[in-house]
Amino acid sequence: MHVTQFEWIITLGVTIAVLLFDVIVIGRRPHEPSKRETATYLTIYVGLAVVFGLWVWLFHGSQFGLEFFAGWLTEYSLSVDNLFIFLIIMASFNVPKIYQQQALLVGIILALVFRGIFIALGAVAINQFSWVFYVFGAFLVYTAINLARNTKHDDDAENVVVRLARRHLKLTDRWEGLRLWVKDNGKRLVTPMFLVIVALGTTDLLFALDSIPAIYGLTQQPYLVFTANVFALMGLRQLYFLLADLLRRLVYLSRGLAFILAFIGVKLVLHALHENKLPFINGGEHVPVPQIPTLLSLGVIIVTLLVTTVASLYKTRVNDVKKDAENPGKEALDST
Repeated sequence: MHVTQFEWIITLGVTIAVLLFDVIVIGRRPHEPSKRETATYLTIYVGLAVVFGLWVWLFHGSQFGLEFFAGWLTEYSLSVDNLFIFLIIMASFNVPKIYQQQALLVGIILALVFRGIFIALGAVAINQFSWVFYVFGAFLVYTAINLARNTKHDDDAENVVVRLARRHLKLTDRWEGLRLWVKDNGKRLVTPMFLVIVALGTTDLLFALDSIPAIYGLTQQPYLVFTANVFALMGLRQLYFLLADLLRRLVYLSRGLAFILAFIGVKLVLHALHENKLPFINGGEHVPVPQIPTLLSLGVIIVTLLVTTVASLYKTRVNDVKKDAENPGKEALDST
């Protein structure tokens, strides 16, 4: 795929412009967005991603168009899983709703920075070392196994870094928007927002470790890897407020993501074997193994996400019906 310098400049310019728009709008008027506002912005961002994918399809070829859509859907589903952790962080630190938009925006910017770094490192590694696909594939399979085993997210958002900050820094319970520290009687105190940003940043770093190998299993084009991540993160803040209640109902999302990551991991290993140059595997010769086409990968991702969503909603609906049946007087009491 040949991407001109002009295309890179336009892409980076639009990304920065969207972030600046968010920063200016949110910075001027911190508020809890309405359902209509979040739905409007989310529709725009998803529409832009679809239009961009069609543009790639038309001007760079159907193969790269498929790779973008497969990568975007995978990164979007991983970002939705990321929202579970964001919900836990917001609840754990009791972040006021008017400041949650600001905190989420910082988290998304940090995610873009970390993913940009890993995208660059991944591109260099792929160009220099063909065996890196073995590493990426094994790591994704390992991640998938852990994700399938640990389907419940820990309700404690305080990781090691946050606990260290609490132990060694002087804190205040006063919220001052995005301000990370305030002065009180001549002393500089760290605000709760600082701890929230630390928690979001460390979470973004860990998720970047999973997401970048996953998308490199679907496309080896740094431009598509970058744009798929940008579009996946653009509507994340709106999705948080629009689907906050629904997110807790996606009980099988982790299992679905585990299957997708395992599938991509196997795809990477097969690609590594097909391009093998390691002397201790088949004498350094390519191994004649089947390749998984991008169209099949896209189909597997879409079907897995659909099945996961439907099964999750059915499961939670059945659980709600059982609870209502076990507590018939609760609904009547709530209505009075």
